[in-house]
Amino acid sequence: MHQIASELAEIARGFYSRGWALGTSGNFSAVTSRDPLRLAITASGIDKGSVTAEQIVEIDEHGGVAQPDHTATGQPRRPSAEAGLHLSVVRAGGAGAVFHTHSVWGTLVSEVYATDGGVSLEGFEMLKGLRGVSTHRHRERLTILENSQDYQALSGAVAALLQSDPHAHGFLLRRHGLYTWGQDLQEAKRHVEILEFLLEVTGRTLAPASLRE
Repeated sequence: MHQIASELAEIARGFYSRGWALGTSGNFSAVTSRDPLRLAITASGIDKGSVTAEQIVEIDEHGGVAQPDHTATGQPRRPSAEAGLHLSVVRAGGAGAVFHTHSVWGTLVSEVYATDGGVSLEGFEMLKGLRGVSTHRHRERLTILENSQDYQALSGAVAALLQSDPHAHGFLLRRHGLYTWGQDLQEAKRHVEILEFLLEVTGRTLAPASLRE
């Protein structure tokens, strides 16, 4: 658990430095056990620019803290409110790590393409960085789900999406951000880098020339 927590914290700080998880936004998890199911996940309300391994909590298959720890004030740490979405991706998609970012470009694209229900990315060499993709001719569809504070319903929508599209590498929450995953921490990190690159390309293409620089 401690090694995974350290790696999660390092990755989260790296995403913060790239503008993908500013302030307390974003949440990151990794499977620590399959049977019983356990996830290490960033605690709620943590600044991702300074997150440490001690601010990663372990949750069970129901989203409850598996091994409660406490802050300096004696209050138990709480997992991200979106822990249920992470569990849905792990169950439905077999992921080993799930990352959620809040970039400017991901948020912009999720709004511009919301009425289309998703955005398609194709023809880019960077697509070959996604697991199982071997050609730039690949067409990656990022479905856009409506954001909601009803995380139980949203988790159900995520599970349904992955059942209908088991080869998906990610999805967007409208006006919120990107979810992507991988078999392990490094693959999930790579998928964030690939998809955030492509979302920025898409967003800059939409923007007026004066805003592309």
